[in-house]
Amino acid sequence: MKINGKHQRTVWLAEDGFTVEILDQTKLPFSVEVIQLTSMKLAATAIREMWVRGAPLIGAVAAYGMALGMREDPSDANLQHCYDVLIATRPTAINLKWALDRTYSELMAQPSNQRQRVAYEKAAEIADEDVELCESIGEHGLSIIKQIAASKPQGQPVNILTHCNAGWLATVDWGTAISPIYKAHEAGINVHVWVDETRPRNQGLLTAFELGSHGVPHTLIADNAGGHLMQHGEVDLCIVGTDRTTAKGDVCNKIGTYLKALAAYDNEVPFYVALPSPTIDWTVYDGVKEIPIEQRSGEEQSHVNGIDPEGKLSWVNTAPSGTECGNYAFDVTPAKYVTGLITERGICSATEEALAEMFADLQQPEMA
Repeated sequence: MKINGKHQRTVWLAEDGFTVEILDQTKLPFSVEVIQLTSMKLAATAIREMWVRGAPLIGAVAAYGMALGMREDPSDANLQHCYDVLIATRPTAINLKWALDRTYSELMAQPSNQRQRVAYEKAAEIADEDVELCESIGEHGLSIIKQIAASKPQGQPVNILTHCNAGWLATVDWGTAISPIYKAHEAGINVHVWVDETRPRNQGLLTAFELGSHGVPHTLIADNAGGHLMQHGEVDLCIVGTDRTTAKGDVCNKIGTYLKALAAYDNEVPFYVALPSPTIDWTVYDGVKEIPIEQRSGEEQSHVNGIDPEGKLSWVNTAPSGTECGNYAFDVTPAKYVTGLITERGICSATEEALAEMFADLQQPEMA
């Protein structure tokens, strides 16, 4: 997608052919800064500290982290070490494990003197595949938006509510939940997006930054405004992303997604989840009981990042001194509240049978 009119991916190789470059998402949307990753440990830090975030992007950066590790030392021992360090960075997003398992299996089959080359090739392959998957999600999701647009009086926008950031900043390009919106905008459909601020971390600001860069009409709202808008007929459709989807269709996404699904269900608003197939965890069935929910630093809850009156980026405390803060990063929306899953292969119901039929040929990577 584009920043200031220039096409930009979220992860790419530097001119030297081995350094991995990323956008520092902790500085967005206030400034656009690039970080160079020159080691596996730095790649792990980038994932852990959320310089990069979003399940598909985490997977791609982890794959490049393995490549950086193989450049340092292609031995079996270091291969296992790199896997162990990278997989421990974030516990919830399954794309991380998917990418690492895939890379590890490929590298174990190679002699040590070929591992660096193969690792970089595999990382590039994973990144390119993610772009293709996300664009396909956009094409399939576009059909839903077209159908709603056709049912509305001429000139009225399709109002879409989304939560967190599931745009191109959460993937390598295009995004998941935002990809259909980009496709609709490009097709000339009048769309307007309600953007949840998504505290903590205010990741809705990333969505607003993206949409603004592409000229898509949008309004930033408080997280708790969505239910009110649905009650008053101001939301035609909800589309969110997911960090892990179970074999029966439960979806784990940024904290607050479950509440949006409940409001949508009560107001008969379609609630769709957009996901590439690597986000499906076939080993997990009941999302509420089985998916580990990451609990992050309380400072992300008690502090807010923003621009102060002097124009400087500041980290401001909003909580009383000594207040204990709980920071649950994700929640799980049971499949019964999901209208459908938008995947790269098409749209299906959030059921075990529908997922199994759509992805009958999908093979799971071996565990490392």
